[in-house]
Amino acid sequence: MSAKVIDGKAVAARLSEQLADEIRAFTAASGKTPGLATVLVGDDGASEVYVANKRKRASAIGIADHHVHLDGGSSADEIAATISRLADDDAVSGILLQLPLPHGLDAGPLIDLIPANKDVDGLTTLSAGLLARGEPGLRPCTPSGVIELLDAAGIEIAGTRAVVVGRSALVGAPLAQLLTQRNATVTVAHSRTRDLADVTRSADLLVAAAGRPGLITADHVRPGAAVIDVGIHRTPEGLRGDVDEAAVAEVAGWITPVPGGVGPMTIAMLLRNTLLAARLQQGEAI
Repeated sequence: MSAKVIDGKAVAARLSEQLADEIRAFTAASGKTPGLATVLVGDDGASEVYVANKRKRASAIGIADHHVHLDGGSSADEIAATISRLADDDAVSGILLQLPLPHGLDAGPLIDLIPANKDVDGLTTLSAGLLARGEPGLRPCTPSGVIELLDAAGIEIAGTRAVVVGRSALVGAPLAQLLTQRNATVTVAHSRTRDLADVTRSADLLVAAAGRPGLITADHVRPGAAVIDVGIHRTPEGLRGDVDEAAVAEVAGWITPVPGGVGPMTIAMLLRNTLLAARLQQGEAI
């Protein structure tokens, strides 16, 4: 067996084209251009690259750029003042605080300063509560991207036995909720789950989001299962995910590559959330 590769780059490109059309229509109808404010604190090289990529992709489809770069020595109060200013700015539809922050800064209270209707990362306490209750709101980008990939590949979610390996507030926990709301039967496991392979082999749909390179091997996978690899790690051999891709591809029915799988979808969903946020601020339902 050789797994079908779910091409995240292609799905993200199609979604970006659709979003560009929707943004043009929204701007023409409302007179308002959706705007994304990215807040970068400090000079972390990887974060600078990530933010630059997000800004480039946003500008390419017609989203206005409201970038703020703060010095690495900025205090929590200074960052909070920046977020509050952006929250009050009608030209800003969405606010993204790039993580991680420099050492000594607590991200949680700062993220919670972002209004729920501008929380394009879907990470505030209020956004998490809306997700938990199944109420409309902006959802975390990577979990939303996973759902979009599954739909694009024609993989049935309802009735599926799904195992999510990872329980972070960024990916694992919200993804489990999104899958449950789509009528999957979901088990949340993690790197300390006893007999992890016994748990994961029960899955029709296996999502690896534990942050451990190569954690999921062929022995963890039920033949024919869909395997979604959220992890990405820089190693001497190059980028790799949480899945032993070459070995698992011989067992699985579908697999996402690293790179080129979930990663492109995360940015695509950020762009979609920016448009959804602009619609929310115009009083539209999402």
